[in-house]
Amino acid sequence: MTVLDDHAAFPPFQGYAPMYLLQRIVMHFGTVAKRIPGACPKTRRQREQIAVSEQVDERRACTAHLMGLVLRQLRTNAHLTQRQAAELARYDRGWLGRAERGQYLLPEHQAAALDEAFDARGLLVELRRTADRAHSSHLSARLAGAGEGGQVMLVFQAQGRSVQVTLSRRDLARMLAAGVLSSAMPGLDNADQAQRVAEAIDTPARVDTEVIGYFRRVLTEHYSADKMLGPRSLLKPVLAQIGVLEDLRRGAAPAHVEPLLQVLSHYAEMAGWLHQDLGRLADAERWTRRAAEWARVAGDDNMAAYALIRLANIAALAEDHARVVQLAAAARRHPGPLEPKLAALAAQQQARGLVMLGEADECFALLDGAAETLTGHPRVSRPDVPVYLHRYDFAAFREQSAACYRAVGQIDAAATILQEQIVATPGNLMRDRGHLTAKLAVVIAGADPTRAASLGMKTITIARQTGSARIERELRILDSELGRRWPGHTGAATFHDALLAV
Repeated sequence: MTVLDDHAAFPPFQGYAPMYLLQRIVMHFGTVAKRIPGACPKTRRQREQIAVSEQVDERRACTAHLMGLVLRQLRTNAHLTQRQAAELARYDRGWLGRAERGQYLLPEHQAAALDEAFDARGLLVELRRTADRAHSSHLSARLAGAGEGGQVMLVFQAQGRSVQVTLSRRDLARMLAAGVLSSAMPGLDNADQAQRVAEAIDTPARVDTEVIGYFRRVLTEHYSADKMLGPRSLLKPVLAQIGVLEDLRRGAAPAHVEPLLQVLSHYAEMAGWLHQDLGRLADAERWTRRAAEWARVAGDDNMAAYALIRLANIAALAEDHARVVQLAAAARRHPGPLEPKLAALAAQQQARGLVMLGEADECFALLDGAAETLTGHPRVSRPDVPVYLHRYDFAAFREQSAACYRAVGQIDAAATILQEQIVATPGNLMRDRGHLTAKLAVVIAGADPTRAASLGMKTITIARQTGSARIERELRILDSELGRRWPGHTGAATFHDALLAV
């Protein structure tokens, strides 16, 4: 079935029916022409161009179908007929019907208008963006269970608004193959796997290693997305998946309870981290303590020790440096064999607490030992360690050590480390680059207020987009430093005004 979209170059009003018919005629003869001998392109390049075009068409067709399902569900949830919905949105009823049937791909501005009419908070716009590979979407989706006849129930969410729809396995397979759900449902490879996970959600006794593996892969994708998007877009999907995993744990066979608890502990730690990045330290500590509890029950010594390091990190933000040292030291002497990278991270966290207590010599002795450990163990020794340890390398170690150099007054060393790390961080990791840039601005504020203020200005937008309280915290420190050291400085005043407007 042909799907009309916004490339049709005409608005959805009935007065344009003749043009609509002309469009269909042109499409028909274009299809017929492909069947005429000699009409098909012969060169390899032409064939490749047609293949790419067909992939794009399939992606747009799948997007139109998915948008139709969600649009119909939004209207049903609002208890509106198609006529009433069309009148509310000031939209043509016929074209609304085509959109609901997946025969018309709404342009983004029309999706935005319907979002407003249904109070969908951008859900339809985010769905529309999945049609274009060049756009990044903040849409998330999760499996909610299995329906009748092998159908799969999905919950789509954007900006706090969620809608549940039901797809056939065939439609789900098409959408996975076309890449429409790749960003919304990371870790899901095929429709068979989706069906397996959905059936386990409905009947927890069906949980197996493949289902548990799916949730592990999703968590890894969440960590990657966090570096780009920040906590605001990820917290609700992570909490929703914790709820699903809790239900699975209650009904799973005994052989799968400990693996589920291990996965739950990793998700809880992620929830704690997201709360921390949002500036909600009490919630961050609560979820991190829950992660430690689940890890202990699951017999996961590495995760239990890592949770202590995470609690130390939260204590550092509360400026309880003695507690930082105590918790990090407890992680280092945790019973059982520890992942070497974990031991290095604990030593580094303890060093950061010690330097703030005036124990510089002991701080740098611990850093030297941690650097030696990382040099001898560049990779994790087992795959099920906390996800962060897979990414904790010598570059991350140096970046975190910059705080120690800054604390003892070695400003040039701290600035060099941060500058090198900014250059090495890919541009798409917006949250991470923003945090590094804000920290660099704080470090150089005393020596170069003009550049510090300029860096701060560049970072304000990132703080607003990602919702990262860590970035905002550094910007507040920068504002205080510039005001104290450089009163009356034009750049500092401009930065101060811009920060107040956030």
